[in-house]
Amino acid sequence: MASSSDQPTTQQSNVMLSDVIGRDRSINIFASLTRDVAAVEQRLQEPSQNSTVLAPLNSQMDNLGRKPWEDARDYENFGAATAYEGDDGRDRAQRNLRKFTEAHILPVANWQEGEKVKSLLEGDKEIWWENKEGKKVIHPDGIIVDNVASKVANGQLWTIRGVRDYS
Repeated sequence: MASSSDQPTTQQSNVMLSDVIGRDRSINIFASLTRDVAAVEQRLQEPSQNSTVLAPLNSQMDNLGRKPWEDARDYENFGAATAYEGDDGRDRAQRNLRKFTEAHILPVANWQEGEKVKSLLEGDKEIWWENKEGKKVIHPDGIIVDNVASKVANGQLWTIRGVRDYS
């Protein structure tokens, strides 16, 4: 039985990642986060900026232990009630959101099996994928790829059944 990640998708030459990421309701939570990070939003619109977007499914986003803009260290350092209050708190939340989002964007358009890459997140570890029992699995986190949803002029949109470790 073929997995959904093996279904062929046709590359759309005049379409950008920014055009397709909001169309898939199964990833609309992550899609909205990409619009909240200016550098990511611009990258997904730019024809010369190749990317592979690893978009967690809504079900994965709903099951996170904390929101993408939260960091346990912020609560320890500033207290739960004030960690994200005021201008400094909003800045912390925006930085955390940027880190989360950048960890799910790779600077390659056609990510090949076994190819080790780092995301846009500064200081990120290398990741790669392999076909395992008919499914694409992203390592070292062991995230299963749901499917390659779109292939467009500036890259690919993959939906994933997990969230990258971005801490």
